[in-house]
Amino acid sequence: MPQFAVYLNKNLRSRSVFPMLVDVQAELLRDLETRVVIPLVKSTAFTSFPLGLVMPTVEVEGESYMLVTPQLAGVSRWDLGPHTGSVASHSRAIFTATDILLRGF
Repeated sequence: MPQFAVYLNKNLRSRSVFPMLVDVQAELLRDLETRVVIPLVKSTAFTSFPLGLVMPTVEVEGESYMLVTPQLAGVSRWDLGPHTGSVASHSRAIFTATDILLRGF
């Protein structure tokens, strides 16, 4: 389960709002039963500080999505299924978003 892999959200209750999930957990911890994910939404980008940094826009298969970093969650790795893509090219923005969310800078 590579870091920054994108998964289709298999949860029927939340899939309409959060169609995809991004695995942000370090691969060093791949043996854990859970993975830390950030949901994606199709939406316009926030540009104001600090929301623009906490909820950056990424591109998945030619479509723009916003990472809803404040909705960071742990899910069973078995509930993720196969990954459908990657946002590794946006790793710097994702690290910045989690740093601001968790540390304030």
